Amino acid sequence: MSLSALLTLTLVKVDVPGGGCCPFHDMAAFYAEIDPADAFWQEDILPIEKWPDSEELRPLAGETNFRTVRKLTFGGQNAEAYFSTDGKNIVWQTKQENFPDEQIFTMTADGKNRRLVSTGLGRTTCSYFSPDKKWIYFSSTHTKNQGAQRRLDMSKGYVWMVNPEFSLYRVPARGGKPEQILDKNQYVAETTISPDGKHMYFTGGWEGDLHIYRSRLDGKNLERLTDLPGYNGGPFISWDSKKVVYRRSPLWKTEEERTEWYNLFREHLVRPSRMDLWIMDSNGKNSRQVTNIPGANFAPFLHPDGKRIIFSSNHHDPRGRQFELFIVNTDGTGLKRVTYGNEFDSFPMFSRDGKYLIWSSNRAGKVARETNVFVAEWKD
Repeated sequence: MSLSALLTLTLVKVDVPGGGCCPFHDMAAFYAEIDPADAFWQEDILPIEKWPDSEELRPLAGETNFRTVRKLTFGGQNAEAYFSTDGKNIVWQTKQENFPDEQIFTMTADGKNRRLVSTGLGRTTCSYFSPDKKWIYFSSTHTKNQGAQRRLDMSKGYVWMVNPEFSLYRVPARGGKPEQILDKNQYVAETTISPDGKHMYFTGGWEGDLHIYRSRLDGKNLERLTDLPGYNGGPFISWDSKKVVYRRSPLWKTEEERTEWYNLFREHLVRPSRMDLWIMDSNGKNSRQVTNIPGANFAPFLHPDGKRIIFSSNHHDPRGRQFELFIVNTDGTGLKRVTYGNEFDSFPMFSRDGKYLIWSSNRAGKVARETNVFVAEWKD
């Protein structure tokens, strides 16, 4: 289906069309004011095997932290791209017309050797390399539903699905059959792995709220790290394996808000009308709020210096539809804008040496709202 044929929907206006690790398609669809099930399909999309390796672009005006910018994907929806610990490989999720839904691919950091590592069935999300690069972890629905994720009920306004069909898998990085690591018959996704190889961190929905957990890389020794009710999610572990940054929504102000949250959650939905950044020790202790600004502040990642957090936010846009990257000190001071794409920039990650930033953006697309993966050479 071409973009011109997409059905434009009238949605309930909310303050924040934010997103996070897994509900990327839902967020982007709201941004475009279209049904997520139909989002961003384009005719004659170039097959991945015919993509060029990369394309060099100029940083946009105002992007003073970028020496160079290089585009690594070329069509469809590409997001949540993350470096291996040595910075030589990238894993990401993409929605292409020959698959029922988003799938996991890898490539080298220069855009070469792109390869499917998920099954090609169901919906996948939130992929991450193990520190030794032997495994790729991701969540998938393929054993419970080999088709696309079901359509959202748009009459409820802007919501994300926390899909209970997701289970956590790992697959050999060189290819092979996925091995199921964790299944709770509830949402299990948003996995990241500590560089020391001791723990993986993820979001789960099996205890009545959305909480952040950690376990060994085999799924054993499971621990819950968050206590506040409601929405805690999107954990990212620092390069020194000592801190976790994440997003959460404020506590409810009224009983009506609380009731609405749990009513939606029983339908495996959440309404992310406000999110801020939080930080805690890797064992869940000493959690504290970092940002207190309007809108959706999400997809945080700690700079290797451990003093700054890069993240995506729409707090600067009165309409709440323009997402840019910002960087802030861990004490909430020194907020600075990083990108000036004026559409959608999100899912940032620094390489371990701090020399490169990878992220997803709508810039330089073939069609409107196409999302691709970019790498910038970083300068302070």
